[in-house]
Amino acid sequence: MLGKFIRTTAIAASTLLAVAVAAPAAEAATWSSSDKWATWSNGGYTVRNDVWGSGAGYQSIWANSYSNWGVWANHPNTGGVKAYPHVAKNIGRPLSQIGGISSTFNVSVPGAGAYTTTYDIWAQNNAYEIMVWMNKVGPVGAIGSYQTTASVGGHTFDVYRGSNGANQVFSFLRQGNTSAATVDVKAILNWIRSRGWYGDVTVGEVQFGYEITSSSGGMDFRTNSYSVSNW
Repeated sequence: MLGKFIRTTAIAASTLLAVAVAAPAAEAATWSSSDKWATWSNGGYTVRNDVWGSGAGYQSIWANSYSNWGVWANHPNTGGVKAYPHVAKNIGRPLSQIGGISSTFNVSVPGAGAYTTTYDIWAQNNAYEIMVWMNKVGPVGAIGSYQTTASVGGHTFDVYRGSNGANQVFSFLRQGNTSAATVDVKAILNWIRSRGWYGDVTVGEVQFGYEITSSSGGMDFRTNSYSVSNW
């Protein structure tokens, strides 16, 4: 009986250790949540967990500020986007009345799984979605068809255009991954307008985060610093 007790105790201890190792280190964060629709407002920005896809696993989010936040995500190795944890800032002005929109980021992301580190910019009451992929890992692809390669906003992108059934989607896939950069967002929005793909649209939210398809076993996505400037 004593041997059985010792073995049972050892198994329980090892299980607790495994859970502790797998759990996100968010205890010291200013804010944290595992609710899939969790939101937190800070400094004129909104941080969202946004676990919206079917077949999603567990995901928890933490934040010390809008510029320092992250998630621990354990989504199965299956197709389809599971979540887009992100930080958002609303612009709410016509493109022609915006002097500039610039954003800077620094992230720490895994080298496995399937995900993109991406901006998601909305315009004209969400009729248009502009995605700017700065980092892509694993089997992920853009909506629509390849249009051209463009050097704009401080980077060189492969540009795709299509529809998800609800809105037009323009995707800018950076040639080569980067975990830290400055992006001239307005230059990208103006470039789309110069192609005649939309007119003088009202720019809504500029979002930035991680579009996660799979992160089996649990992976950390961390935003070390981030900001959006508009004038």
